[in-house]
Amino acid sequence: MTAGKIIILVNPKGGNKRAPKILRKVLPLLNESKINFQIIETEYEGHAKKLAQGLDLNGIIGLCQIGGDGTFHELVNGVLTRQDGQQVPLGYIPGGTGNSFMYDLKCLEPVEAVKRIIVGATKKIDVVEVKILNEKIYCINIVGWGMVTDINSSAEKIRWLKGQRYNVMTILHALKLKRRSAEILIDGKKINDKFLFAIACNTIHTGRGMKMAPKADLNDGLIDLILVRKAGRVKLLKMFPKVFDGTHINDPIVEYHQVKSFSIIPSEDEIVNLDGELKGSTPFFADVIPSAISVFV
Repeated sequence: MTAGKIIILVNPKGGNKRAPKILRKVLPLLNESKINFQIIETEYEGHAKKLAQGLDLNGIIGLCQIGGDGTFHELVNGVLTRQDGQQVPLGYIPGGTGNSFMYDLKCLEPVEAVKRIIVGATKKIDVVEVKILNEKIYCINIVGWGMVTDINSSAEKIRWLKGQRYNVMTILHALKLKRRSAEILIDGKKINDKFLFAIACNTIHTGRGMKMAPKADLNDGLIDLILVRKAGRVKLLKMFPKVFDGTHINDPIVEYHQVKSFSIIPSEDEIVNLDGELKGSTPFFADVIPSAISVFV
């Protein structure tokens, strides 16, 4: 890595408060590397975004975080909304519960992630720009609507079940079988129908290692959009386990599109899932921004 300083943001509350322990584990590696680094602890939700927007990046050769997908989402949104437009490579040291983004980089161990940051190799990746009302939100993982949002929302209420909470709520909402009317535009082509869910993926993986979009590529200028319209409870429950190896895309109830833009305009507006965070509302319009940021790989 060239001379300069890296900044490491630490989310002490992310991933069941694992980040401070991970920091202690990787500090010897950082010290041995003789890289100049600065540790900043985030203090509240949204703090990582604010720091990424306002930090002086002169002389900075990397802006990294110890946390999960939520903190990395903040980091990306902070950098892409800087008034000066300045960017540096971003680093992700896994400390969350899901770490979906790092599954695609095949790097789930914090020590390995730090080693890669020290080496300094980077890659340009795409970002999905989601326009909701007058706001722009940037996603690096998923944009979800319908049942996938319902599952996420319900799972937050039973966090004590840890990783199993998503499986429990998937079964519950599959049994409910709630379909929603919407107009979905895919690269300008309109589809009017009722849908169980739509999930757009920039990464192959979502959740804890689920291969939701097995054809996805972080730098192909496309987002992989998965739609499920009509399906009975039994067919839906049989399809969900296939998500873990990606074979669900061969199921007749699944539609798989690779697109540059899409929008969802439902008959009733609801909250959406943006990189695992429940925020914003429909309708929304999404476009891929090719090679929008650089990340350490």
